[in-house]
Amino acid sequence: MAGIYLHIPFCRKACHYCDFHFSTNRQNESEVVHAMVREIELRRNYLPGEAIETIYIGGGTPSLLKPSHLEFLLNTIDKNFIVSSSCEITLEANPDDLSEDSLLTFRDLGINRLSIGIQTFNEDLLRYLNRSHSGSQAVDTFRLARSHGFNNINLDLIFGIPGQTLQMVDDDLQQVLSLNPEHISAYALTIEERTVFGNWFKKGKLQPVAEELGAALFQMVSDKLTAAGYRHYEISNYARPGFLSRHNSNYWKQVPYLGIGPGAHSFDGISRQANISNNHLYVKNVNQGVIPATVEKLSRENRINEYIMTSLRTDTGLDTKFLQKNYDFHFSPAQQQLIRNWQSLGLLTVDDSRLILTRQGKLLADRLAADLFLDTRE
Repeated sequence: MAGIYLHIPFCRKACHYCDFHFSTNRQNESEVVHAMVREIELRRNYLPGEAIETIYIGGGTPSLLKPSHLEFLLNTIDKNFIVSSSCEITLEANPDDLSEDSLLTFRDLGINRLSIGIQTFNEDLLRYLNRSHSGSQAVDTFRLARSHGFNNINLDLIFGIPGQTLQMVDDDLQQVLSLNPEHISAYALTIEERTVFGNWFKKGKLQPVAEELGAALFQMVSDKLTAAGYRHYEISNYARPGFLSRHNSNYWKQVPYLGIGPGAHSFDGISRQANISNNHLYVKNVNQGVIPATVEKLSRENRINEYIMTSLRTDTGLDTKFLQKNYDFHFSPAQQQLIRNWQSLGLLTVDDSRLILTRQGKLLADRLAADLFLDTRE
């Protein structure tokens, strides 16, 4: 079991919060796509003998690509890998890119899951985020996708935007629930340094929402979505029964995956690779038969820490038996005392061999995970 991620590094405009690799200059789109096709061929042995169960086309804005380019990429994967007949194939899309013709094309290409970046339905906040669509456009696009046979759709929301109130988030949730998607990703805004918001923060033009408001927003999102029947299966992800994102779930379970494209990352179980985040240099290197990637061989301690970090974010929690079986690892007396302290504070529960964060614990997930990390210094 394995996955493939395709990073499409093009966007119509730069969202003020986005820290992913992208370019608004699409003049070399064809060259980048052909280099990605070449990289797929060069990497055909990266996941030896593994069946590809998920393909995720992200970015950037993959829905901007010409249909012929998407087809070229997917056909090349088919020719070079064993793709499962039940493969989950996700395409990230912006509402303003989805038309009747494009939806029919995507469906014909075998794309069976859409992830639509809505972020908010509030027109003022959409402009503040520098999004290229309106709230009404997002609603119309979702309904259009439904009418064309897409029955596995994720909608992305962001909360904790400066100036956003509890009522605004409640309005977004009511609108999302009226659409009844299979999956909802609801992310707390983080101010990344290399973004417009990061620059504004440095200059004092922007202040992140207060910690208390952020916590209240998280709790409201969780309460309303779970009350509506969605499973809160990862800190930022909610799904109807049977509609968990298989691709992202595999990330959290340390399943191997291959990342294709500039800025893409790969994981083979023992090492991580990160492709260069520069379109021109990526194309130049790949055309010379070189994968422009840095490789990090993960130590046992690195892999244990990664498992601690990702597993604590999920509703199935951290499985101590998994750590024992795969890494011959047991928590030290000091770590066990930490865990008992968190139990007494209501931050986690212990169910057989699993440590599962409570809703209160999820607010501190990264901090709690870091407290359990092993020292990776040599």
